[in-house]
Amino acid sequence: MRRRLPAILHVLGLVIFVFGLSMLLPLAVSLSIGDAAQHAYDEAVLITMGVGGPLWLATRKNREELRARDGFLLVVLIWVLLPLFALMPLMLYLPALSFTDAYFEAMSGLTTTGATVLTGLDALPPSINLWRTQLHLLGGMGVIVLVVAILPLLGVGGRQMFKAETPGPMKDAKLTPRMRETARGLWVVYGVLTTACFITFWALGMDWLDALIHAFSVLGLGGFSSHDASFAHFDSVALELAAMLFSLLAGMNFATHFLALRSRSLVPYRVDPEIRWFLAVVLSSSLLLTVYLWSRGIYPDFSSALRHASFNTISMATTLGLSTQDFARWPPIAGLWLLFLCSFSTCAGSTGGGIKMMRAMILYRQTQREMVKLLHPTAEQPVRIGETLVPNKVVFAVLVFGFMYMASLTILTLALVADGLDPLSAFSAVVACINNTGPGLGVVGPSSTYAVLTDTQTWICSFAMLLGRLELITLLVVLTPGFWRK
Repeated sequence: MRRRLPAILHVLGLVIFVFGLSMLLPLAVSLSIGDAAQHAYDEAVLITMGVGGPLWLATRKNREELRARDGFLLVVLIWVLLPLFALMPLMLYLPALSFTDAYFEAMSGLTTTGATVLTGLDALPPSINLWRTQLHLLGGMGVIVLVVAILPLLGVGGRQMFKAETPGPMKDAKLTPRMRETARGLWVVYGVLTTACFITFWALGMDWLDALIHAFSVLGLGGFSSHDASFAHFDSVALELAAMLFSLLAGMNFATHFLALRSRSLVPYRVDPEIRWFLAVVLSSSLLLTVYLWSRGIYPDFSSALRHASFNTISMATTLGLSTQDFARWPPIAGLWLLFLCSFSTCAGSTGGGIKMMRAMILYRQTQREMVKLLHPTAEQPVRIGETLVPNKVVFAVLVFGFMYMASLTILTLALVADGLDPLSAFSAVVACINNTGPGLGVVGPSSTYAVLTDTQTWICSFAMLLGRLELITLLVVLTPGFWRK
């Protein structure tokens, strides 16, 4: 592995350099509107590009195709190290912010979790809020996918990076013959949807900065806002409907969007069984919670119940995490159901978190198969998703993933409880972080922040966010001794 390190560092240097370039957008906004954060970006840009550029140039003789192990290690290094650069504008503008909290905030942004330790968001310079949600933009589709689009131009192949980063149990399916074209195609779709969301928010009454900030947040399914009241600040049914629509689109497989755009047809949506399950689960849950909250007298009329139940259900199920109500004050079953939805609802290949609907469908089909085998031991019943036969090796991989997911939830929850956090807050914080959702229940509910946690608890939640973003296996395989053996 040590012999491969220069090739890995070459790509890592490029990623850090490009990440430094991305800070020019909030810097330009800071200069144009004259807010007080310009100095924070001046220093952050110089440091980030000053680290990435020389590292890239010093290893330029080591350009070569990445191997499988290289891809896993590179992806982990990128997601662990980029928050160190992302936190600099925050710490330079907010010197009272501790390193632990700043790293948590940056990790939350890049992993599109949306959990925050900050208050007084309305008083922050707009460029700082823009930078926080720009991290959602970069992390949503993945910094790695963006860089894969230009790596071949530099003589460095990117297939192993893409396979290590792209979520879902069927990673090897190619949309185009070349990985660069695939990454570009996905980013075109991502850019088109983000632009459409920005224009829609702007047309419906947001100022241009709020529209841009929340477009980044919604398409990245991140959940950061520029207001302490989150999306309730706008108190607009039209804006809430637009946010629900675009969060549902972001919760679908971007490969399906790409195929639909390329074919100029809605057929890819109609034949994708995962999207049908995704919409059925999310929309039916919205309706059921509407009826439940209305029948319990939480809201005085059906229309109010429908408005607030639908927005918060869709927001949590897609792991967006923006809120219009403090659902922690709803009956306990409602909040727990929202946490359950965020664990599996979004599609593989979306910007959402959780185990993904595809894996949930495979687990459900495998359960059906085992039940049939109990009654008919000699029956042959393959696992199918739509018309596609799922190989047994994929089924076994999903079962392993399910076990690791439950084990991670249990261990991290126990760790938080051991550090003094109450069980409900601990469990919901882990669920919200490992599924990259943001708000939980208890002391980390929608009306609170994660600033109430101790440093130890904050680092545990940061690890949970990273674990969830890399879908467990990518990170855990790097931590195994076998990975480092020759």
